[in-house]
Amino acid sequence: MTHDERDVLAANEAFYAAFAHKDAAAMDSLWARETPVTCLHPGWQNLVGRDSVIDSWRRILLGGGAPPRIRCHRPVARTMGEIGWVVCEEVLPGGSLAATNVFVREQNAWRIVHHHASPVPAAGTEPEGLPN
Repeated sequence: MTHDERDVLAANEAFYAAFAHKDAAAMDSLWARETPVTCLHPGWQNLVGRDSVIDSWRRILLGGGAPPRIRCHRPVARTMGEIGWVVCEEVLPGGSLAATNVFVREQNAWRIVHHHASPVPAAGTEPEGLPN
């Protein structure tokens, strides 16, 4: 694992710590300020722009929409220049979500520019429409 991949994993851990502790200020500090951001929460429309994204996190974290527990499981980090990403499972009470978190290096720190989480099909099921 490269130094940048370790740093991206640390930024990803900070993201899930803010989520788990329902810390809206910490969540705000983790998102990019110079690079455009987007977010796709499960079941939501795509959110474009920092104001929309941060508002969504405030509503989730402070408005009772956050799960009682969440943890990141099996994160895998990759980097290419000034961009990094993590794919992982979000483990919640009653199930898991697949998640991708994309980071960009801003002023020597990795900041989130995109979060996408979606349901994981039950084991042994295949998505509809795939060829056999």
